[in-house]
Amino acid sequence: MHKCLSLLGLLASAGAMHAAAAADAASLSSLNWLAGCWTQTDGEAGTGEQWMTAAGGVMLGTARTVKNGRAVGWEFMRIEETEPGQLVFTAKPRREAEGSFALLRLSEKEVVFENIQHDFPQRIIYRRDSAQAVSASIEGMLKGKLKKIDYPLKRVVCEITKET
Repeated sequence: MHKCLSLLGLLASAGAMHAAAAADAASLSSLNWLAGCWTQTDGEAGTGEQWMTAAGGVMLGTARTVKNGRAVGWEFMRIEETEPGQLVFTAKPRREAEGSFALLRLSEKEVVFENIQHDFPQRIIYRRDSAQAVSASIEGMLKGKLKKIDYPLKRVVCEITKET
């Protein structure tokens, strides 16, 4: 009986370590490769995203789309660790309601968030192509057809305005 209890204790410890490893795998800090300033390679100057490093259980980001020298779209974004190992991406686009997407999968080079109840998109994907390039995309069903929009991004130096 003692051996059986020891074996059960060992199995419980292994299960707890596995759960802790899964939580670590979905930790917010594992997304710090996204932190920094990014410009859309096929967009007009000023089009891109900027992400802060993870701190306090949240990463904050902004995005802006410029066409013909004017901002035509922008959004505020955050990735939060709502519970250990559970990440949620929330976006508040210009003139639209806020939408949240739960973590679907996370690896060293990719993170996918999903909300199948959302109109469009239902998935938000960031893939780390290199230290200097990220492929962002949104996808889902739109008017009965699968649609995907890609946003190729390259790392740039964040602009800082100096006071005169």
